[in-house]
Amino acid sequence: MTKNILITGAGSGIGRAIAHTLSGQGYSLILLGRSLPALESTRQALKSPETHQTFSCDIRQKQQIRAALEKSGIQSLYAVIANAGKGGENHYSEEEDAWQEIIDTNLTGSYYTLNECLPYLKKDAAEFKKVVIISSILARLGVPGYSAYCASKAGLLGLMRSMASQWSGDKILVNAICPGWVNTDMAQEGLRGFADALQISREDAYERAMSQVPLGKMSEPEEIAQLAAFLVSGAQTSFTGQALDINNGALMP
Repeated sequence: MTKNILITGAGSGIGRAIAHTLSGQGYSLILLGRSLPALESTRQALKSPETHQTFSCDIRQKQQIRAALEKSGIQSLYAVIANAGKGGENHYSEEEDAWQEIIDTNLTGSYYTLNECLPYLKKDAAEFKKVVIISSILARLGVPGYSAYCASKAGLLGLMRSMASQWSGDKILVNAICPGWVNTDMAQEGLRGFADALQISREDAYERAMSQVPLGKMSEPEEIAQLAAFLVSGAQTSFTGQALDINNGALMP
C-alpha cells in the first residue's frame, strides 16, 4: 500500500532534496509551496512524477492548507515534513520590520500545517506515523540581526516537544532536524549579506564563515534529506521529541 507524505517548502533547497529522496523510496508525495512552477519543477524531476501532487499554498493561511489536502483526494498521511520557512534579518522599526512575516511563516505556519494534517495522520494504517520539523542551528545560537529567525526556529523545538507528548497516544512520532550551514539559495543569500556588511568578496565571506565550522564546509541538502528519510522510515520507532543536530561540528552541545 502506497504511503502518502506531505512536504512543505518543496520547491527548492532542503525541501526539494527531501522530495527527491523520498520519491526514490516509493512514497507518494504531496508538495506544498508558494510557487507552483517551482513545485512542478521539483515534481517533474522525481521518480514516477505522475504519482505526486503539487499545490500552491501559503502556510500562513490555514484555509489554504486545508483546501490543498481536500483537493489531493487522499484519505490519510503516513508522514509530514514541515520544512517551509523564511530566512533573513529583521530590524525593529515602524515600517520595515520582518519579524511578523518570519514568525508567521516559520512558526505559526508549521503549527497550522501539522494541525491541519493531524486528522489524516490519525487515519493512516501504519502502526507509527511520523512528523519531521526542519528547525536550525540558530534555534540554539544567537546571531545579531536574526532575532525573528532565531526565535521562530527555537519555537519550533518547543512545538515539536509539545506535539511529541500530545500525539504519542496516536503513535505519531514528532522530531526536528537542526541543520547548520547547508548549500541552498537561502545560505547563499546569507553569505551575500555577510559579504556586503563587511565589504568583502563572497569568497572571503565563505572562508570566514567556514572558519568557525570544525569540518570547514557546508552540508549538502541531500544529507539533510537522508536524515529526514531515516526519521520517517520504518527502521525507527523510538525517536520522538528529539532535535537532531547536523552542522559539521559547528555546535557540539
